[in-house]
Formats: sequence, structure tokens, C-alpha cells
Amino acid sequence: MSPSQTLHPANLCSDDIAAWRTIAAAEPAFASPLLGPDFALAVGAVRPDARVAVWRRDGQAVGFLPHHLKTGGLARPIGAPLSDYHALVSRAPLAPGEALAEAGLGALRFTGLVDPHDVFASAVRARRVAYVIDLESDAEAYLEDLRAQSPKRFKNYRRLQSKIARELGELTLSAPDQDRAAFDQLIAWKREQLQRTGAHDFLAPDWTRALMMNLFATTEGDFRGLMLTLRVDGRVVAGHFGVRLGDVYHPWIAATDPEAGAYSVGQLFLLQAIAAMPELGLRTYDLGPGHDHYKAPYALTQREIGEGTALAAGAAGWRSRLGEGAWRLAGAGCGPIAGRVRRRFETISDVEVTLSGRVRGLANAVASKARRSSAEIEG
Repeated sequence: MSPSQTLHPANLCSDDIAAWRTIAAAEPAFASPLLGPDFALAVGAVRPDARVAVWRRDGQAVGFLPHHLKTGGLARPIGAPLSDYHALVSRAPLAPGEALAEAGLGALRFTGLVDPHDVFASAVRARRVAYVIDLESDAEAYLEDLRAQSPKRFKNYRRLQSKIARELGELTLSAPDQDRAAFDQLIAWKREQLQRTGAHDFLAPDWTRALMMNLFATTEGDFRGLMLTLRVDGRVVAGHFGVRLGDVYHPWIAATDPEAGAYSVGQLFLLQAIAAMPELGLRTYDLGPGHDHYKAPYALTQREIGEGTALAAGAAGWRSRLGEGAWRLAGAGCGPIAGRVRRRFETISDVEVTLSGRVRGLANAVASKARRSSAEIEG
């Protein structure tokens, strides 16, 4: 078995696309809008450096690895950092080192690995938790389970809803919402939040904005964008935007009106979004990893994803081994700090496709760190 070729997603033939969909549909762990060919095609439409390695057995495609190739033969997940989940989507386990070498890759660096066949099990260095809202029966039963777990929290939600009704007006969910002005508002709020918290602005590059806009404009088919908004008397105060595939939704943008922060509109939004899932044809609302304090109270299901680096066999992985060793040496004794620094640098490298963008991103990261350190000293 060997990869027939590594090619841009737009050059995948119809048989390969069909095989990819079939493999993903047969494995529940691959049931994400981010792990099928449609996401790779969407990224490929805005990124000329998108690639897919295809492995075949007896002429049939049996494995797909969508990626971007970085310096030194390092592969990063396609669409990162928007690819909260990534995988080598295959029918059965492949030999990881040999497979990467055959594809001409020195290493695969991953932060949200989905690996049901344990292809890269030996390369996983840390585990992260992702949060999933999965309706096994109906929405009301799910919400009742949440109420039973946190009765005080839900009592507070009822109080906030009454307060909003008295002070601001009627609270309604628009689902789906196809209002371009609302979409622009969510993006603006998210960018303000990223700047305020010192996170890298992944919405600044042209390709991420183009990807979001393309998906927002796609309103039909199994794979498309989906925006849900919470409104008070018609004014947007919170919302999510992301991508859905069939009955699985994965939001990327979660944003709220800063002026409505005292009303916890983000939490109230999620309650209404859960209630609306059956009408929207959704079974799974995948919140992904990170922001545990916000997501954990709503997710009765958790999934583990892996972080690490898989190295190619033989000479192909030699330079990548040196780079990985340098990261480990630099992080010795630093604990989780080294991991956070590495993820920040990787995010900048992934999202910024120009040298000027990377320089600007690094400068902003240093300035953000200085501001936070200064605030901590003053505090």
C-alpha cells in the first residue's frame, strides 16, 4: 500500500470524495463537519496551499490526511486553527511512521486529534477534553437533565430571563438566522474579544474571512454554514456561527454584546439553542475544546482529543525530530506554560500565510503579554 498522490482538494476525483464520505460515515468518531472532504474542499477554495494525502490498497482509497505542509516537512491540520478536530480518516489502522514517509511528510503536528484506530497513539503527549451536546432523546429531556444537575444555576437563568423581559424586552432565538448584518456584528464582537483578551485574531487574514463568508452564503445541502442568534426586541445580543454536516453542528464563533454582559446572554442563548435543535434537524451540537467554564455546564458528553507530534519513519522524519527535540528542551521544567507558548506560535504560523502577518502576530503576542504582566503587577 502507498499513497497514490498528494494533491490539492480541488483535484480530488469524484470516486475519492465518495470513498472519503463513506469511510467517515462508517466510523462514529469521524462524524464531524471538520473531518470529511467537504471541509477540505471549502478550505481549498481559499487556500492554494491546502493538500490531501491519499493512501490506496488494491486501487481503492483507504485513507485521507488533509493538511498544510510547513517548513521542514511538517504537516499541520487543514484549516488550522479552525480545525478543532483533525484525523487521518481511514478504514483501518495504518503504520504511522511509514505512512507519513510515503506521503513525503516529515511529521504531523496535531492539537485536536481524533484517532479511533489508534494510528498515532504512541505520539500523543497530552489529552484535551471537548464538549458535546448530544440529544439521545428530545431536547426537553436533555434540558431537564441539565436542570437536575444544576438547579441553582437554572433558577438564576429564570431570574435573568425575567429581568431581561422587564428591562430590555422580548427574548427570541433566530434559528437559522441569515441576516448579513447580524453575521457582521458577531464577527466584530468576536474580534473585539480576541483583542481584549490578548488572543491572536484568527479572523484578520483574508482566507478565514473568505471561508466564513462562503459558508454563510451556503444555505442548502448537507454541508453548509449555520448562524443562530439571540435577540432582544429584534436586536442581536448573542449568537453562534459555524458549520454543519447533516445533523451535526460545530460552531466556530461564539460572541455576545458586551453591553449585555450583565445578563449572561451567552448562557441564555445556549439554552434556547438546545431547545431549537430538533426543529433545526440537529442531533449533535459540538462545542469543541477549550473555555471549559462556559461549555461544561451544557455538555453531558465529553470526548478526548490528542495533542502531540507523529514523526515519519527514516530520513523523512530526521529534521522534524530535531525540531521536536528543541521544543521539548525549551519547555523542560516549564510545565503547561511551554504548551501554551507553543500553541500560540503555532496558531500564528497556521493562520497567517504571509510573512508580514506572522511578524505582526508575534509583535502583538509580545505586546499582549507585556500588557497582562503590567496589569498583574498593578493589581
